[in-house]
Amino acid sequence: MDNIYLLMIVALAVLAIADLVVGVSNDAVNFLNSAIGSKAISFRTIMIVASIGIAVGAIFSSGLMEVARKGIFNPGEFYFDEIMIIFMAVMITDILLLDFFNTVGMPTSTTVSIVFELLGAAVCVALLKIGTDPTEDFSSLIKYINTEKAIQIISGILLSVGVAFSVGAIVQYISRLLLSFNFEKKAKWVGAVFGGLALTAIVYFIFMKGIKGTNYAKSIVDTLYSGSAEGLLDWANTYFNAAYESVKELAAAKKDLFKITEDGATAQVHLTLRGLLETYVLPIVAVSFVFWSLLSYVLIKFFKTNIYKIIIIVGTFALALAFAGNDLVNFIGVPIAAWQSFEAWSASGVPATEFAMDVLGKKVETPTALLLVAGLVMVLTLWFSSKAKNVVKTEIDLSNQDSTKERFKPNFISRGLVRGVILMSKGISFILPKSAQARIEKQFEKPVINLPKDKKYELPAFDMVRAAVNLMVAGVLISIATSYKLPLSTTYVTFMVAMGTSLADRAWGSESAVYRVAGVLNVIGGWFLTALIAFVGAATVAALIHIKTDLMTGILLLLAVLLLVRNYINHNKKQKQIKAEDSLRQTESDNIQGVIEESADNISSVVNRSNKIYSNTINGLAKQDLVRLKKSRKGIIKLNEEIDELRDNIFYFIKNLDETSVGVSKFYILILGYLQDMTQSLEYIAKVSHKHVNNNHKALRFNQIKELKEIENQLSTLFNKIKTSFDSRNFDEISNLLEEKQDLLAQVEQKIGKQIERTRTVESSPKNTTLYFSLLLESKDLIEATMKLLEEYDLESKKEN
Repeated sequence: MDNIYLLMIVALAVLAIADLVVGVSNDAVNFLNSAIGSKAISFRTIMIVASIGIAVGAIFSSGLMEVARKGIFNPGEFYFDEIMIIFMAVMITDILLLDFFNTVGMPTSTTVSIVFELLGAAVCVALLKIGTDPTEDFSSLIKYINTEKAIQIISGILLSVGVAFSVGAIVQYISRLLLSFNFEKKAKWVGAVFGGLALTAIVYFIFMKGIKGTNYAKSIVDTLYSGSAEGLLDWANTYFNAAYESVKELAAAKKDLFKITEDGATAQVHLTLRGLLETYVLPIVAVSFVFWSLLSYVLIKFFKTNIYKIIIIVGTFALALAFAGNDLVNFIGVPIAAWQSFEAWSASGVPATEFAMDVLGKKVETPTALLLVAGLVMVLTLWFSSKAKNVVKTEIDLSNQDSTKERFKPNFISRGLVRGVILMSKGISFILPKSAQARIEKQFEKPVINLPKDKKYELPAFDMVRAAVNLMVAGVLISIATSYKLPLSTTYVTFMVAMGTSLADRAWGSESAVYRVAGVLNVIGGWFLTALIAFVGAATVAALIHIKTDLMTGILLLLAVLLLVRNYINHNKKQKQIKAEDSLRQTESDNIQGVIEESADNISSVVNRSNKIYSNTINGLAKQDLVRLKKSRKGIIKLNEEIDELRDNIFYFIKNLDETSVGVSKFYILILGYLQDMTQSLEYIAKVSHKHVNNNHKALRFNQIKELKEIENQLSTLFNKIKTSFDSRNFDEISNLLEEKQDLLAQVEQKIGKQIERTRTVESSPKNTTLYFSLLLESKDLIEATMKLLEEYDLESKKEN
């Protein structure tokens, strides 16, 4: 049985690497979104800066993994075998949970996940212990769990969400009023002052958050007291304006900030680097502001430097540094704690069921070599993880200054919130003088940027002012929380700051607000879901492992591997589908000939996919194949979404046209309309067929299936001819295809007549009749829409020739 614990340690080591990968994929959004969204620097430069920040943060981290030791539960109340169950449950749950959020592209908090997993697993094991001990009841749970710490963490997280959003919005609004969107044309001193403020906040953040847990934070910078031990308390009470009753109380109150030593009759009080940063905040900030402002002015005036780019580079480095230096505990803290528990137990000679884990209450540092390996894994993940890019894209899309493809659907809450803000805005406008409103509007006027016709240049999601504010505000808030020892999630803070600045910057206009607000609500809902799933999931896994440790550990690890592999395969499939050759593409030409050529590819793609969907639906209906019918539904929904996206781009397509080519827009709009008519008919056919089989209704008669197959064969032949014609750009063939219209429609009409006769004589199933008529009528509409599209193409191609 003892060998199982060694195997668990090996498994935890592997899980630690996997957790680093999934953790970095999610947390990359914290430090990448501002730089990527603003496009202030190249993507390669962004990655290099972030990689250096991660490497430095990981290497110089002290590696004190306290949250996994005693932050959430009291380790001395558990035995070694129970601690191993808790740690194994936490790691399995954490990897699956974070990988799920990465797969759907949603940012969540690795801190919250690990905290609630530890809490859930510890509560489960504690309850199992209580259940087997007749001397204890449910009230005994409090001695196992560090409830005060847990409540403090939850409160801090909830508070940080609202504060980050509000402060981000206020600072961005003020910054925009002062700088406007034409910030690069402002006086040099304006940019210098903004640079001084931003760089002061970010650099102070680097020192406060970046070195908080390192050994450098404890470095002695000054000796405040050196004298008799008897006079220490009197001096301390005078210096700190307090009333400490013992040296022990004094040392506990000033831990980390001051180093207090007693040597017989003498005593000393040393000021540490962290103590200096937290005690003399105002003087340090004032001096720093003056220094960075002057340096910014010199760089702007004499070296023509874009100070906003400097802010973004330094801010990205700072957040990456803090992430690796402090959030490393979320990924390797549990395995390291498990390894050190195993070492202590192995050396004790005591059975695993009797060895109390008081050792976890002590501070034990992680070897630098392990921190170096962890940093390397994090850097490699940052460069190669496609899921990290998905998570970053979600936040950038929600904060985009211009229109983008909205991935979230509005709900009644988002609509209500938007209506409320609009009413409040109208009320403020009624009170505010017209002259003040005009001045404000002028500051929010966006510069017009003419895109080149080839559209190779893509606008950034937001400008460098907003990117700088995002980094500055996030740094300040995290620094303040660190100073006051308030727990928070860096993910929550950085995300909510970005959302607050987006709102203040009017990125959420009337055409996007309901979608963006719905997206933010979805992300916040996902955060609460993270806590719930983490708690319940870890508790469930711990309970399963407790049943039979060796067997269930193996099964759960295998299950975790299978789920991760499945998610990886599905993600790759999704990525390949996005890059699929027959995906629809935006038309960029500004003349009729170009639109005819470019639209030909889309039409070829639509008829090819429509052919497969129609055939699969009819065959699935014939064989009562629910899986095939479900696949057809998914396929047509995706095709419909792609066509909707093309229609959403009509505004920009028309805007891009020359005055001499405006007539091309009518042709393009008609083509998209006919394509949509085709897919709507197919969508209805796929939906009613799936519903019929899914509800276990009676199968269609043999004659009905035979007639549908005849239509399907004729349509398949037509679609194949259309695809060949459009692929080869042989538009002369369209006239021949149009001649088949009447024959196809006559075939459908004939089958409608046959079904009417069957209904009057032999048909006994109302559901079958309804389904069959629906399929025939929608097939007729599909044929008519296809022919109208061909007629329009034939007409325009002949005009050009």
